[in-house]
Amino acid sequence: MNNPSTQCNECPQIHVHKPLTDACATCSLRTLCVPGGIPATDLAKLDNLVSMRKRIKRGEYVFRVGDDFNSLYAVRAGFFKTRITSTDGRDQITGFQVPGELLGFEGVATEQHGVDAIALEDSEVCILPYTDLERIAREFPPLQHQLHRIMSREIMREHNVMLLLGTMKAEERVAAFLLNLSERYRHLGYSSVEFVLRMTRQEIGSYLGLKLETVSRTFSKFHEQGLIEAQGKQIKLIDMGQLRQLINANKQVLS
Repeated sequence: MNNPSTQCNECPQIHVHKPLTDACATCSLRTLCVPGGIPATDLAKLDNLVSMRKRIKRGEYVFRVGDDFNSLYAVRAGFFKTRITSTDGRDQITGFQVPGELLGFEGVATEQHGVDAIALEDSEVCILPYTDLERIAREFPPLQHQLHRIMSREIMREHNVMLLLGTMKAEERVAAFLLNLSERYRHLGYSSVEFVLRMTRQEIGSYLGLKLETVSRTFSKFHEQGLIEAQGKQIKLIDMGQLRQLINANKQVLS
């Protein structure tokens, strides 16, 4: 798996469904997707479940609003955004997903997807048919608990975004966003200090409820204050302590 700060977007990719060659037992993201202590027989069931991977080119959709919900999609490589489009045609970014995270949970209740999921770079997902996943989870309680934990995390993330939009100033929102990305990269084993933003400033603004000009101005201010170094999409967090201090009253946003 490539480091997000060094992955080459110019390398040729083939957009195909293909058989799974790296099973769950040998996947580098196993500890993020699969609960620990699974016996070999149960891992084999998961390997059979995740029978396909799909490569998604930058700008392509995993699914669209209104598509039938059949599967969850585990991000194996790359970076995604989810969005909804308002009746007047405006896009609202609802989240960003990194390797080890799941796409598609919003479709469980209605059996239709409620957002568009779009690759921000050439990416790859593992396809998890939901009916089969539920059946295996019933047979193996630790996996069921893992699914509940992931779903709970998604609910908390939505709660925290609402808190962010409702109570935080622009500088606090941007600081929280950068620290959240930092923590997610750290969890993946990547640098938590230096990374590439896969999304545009405009997409960040859509997610944070800020205008493009406000996002750009805040990045420039952080740079001038010595909190970050920003060269295009390349970001280096210089003073994480001060960034945390900016959002000290809303620490739960980073959950």
